[in-house]
Amino acid sequence: MVSTAPTTASTTTASTTAPAADARVLALAHYAARGVLEHALARHGITFQQQVTLRAALTADTPQTPEDLVTQVRGSLKADPADIRATLDELLAKQLLVVDGAHLRPTDAARELTATLGAETAPISARIWGGIPAEDLAAAGRVLALVAERANAELATLTA
Repeated sequence: MVSTAPTTASTTTASTTAPAADARVLALAHYAARGVLEHALARHGITFQQQVTLRAALTADTPQTPEDLVTQVRGSLKADPADIRATLDELLAKQLLVVDGAHLRPTDAARELTATLGAETAPISARIWGGIPAEDLAAAGRVLALVAERANAELATLTA
């Protein structure tokens, strides 16, 4: 007799009957991972958008103007430029960014915070990503890059 009981995925591995990737599956994975990150960020009094903005400033090859950072963050988060400018003001008030002429520079406190967050989230990331075969990660990366490219093209058409 064949069982009609629903099967469930293991708590540590994906189900062998995993759904095909689509917008919903992508969104669920994004918000699950973001929820984990936001939990860590909240302990340090920083928001997701602040962290993304700070990371953009920290990883830039050259000093960034406020508009450079607005453009970068908008490209990543599709956030309203006014909201991103408010985020820059918040980071300045928290002394995580400082004005240096026409540029905004991350402070030592910003670097320390980013290092602390990295250290706190590394073991969690290892548990989330660990054990996924490299070929699966490569395939997922290719698919997600293509989805992002197509979605960005659609958004550009919608907002033109």
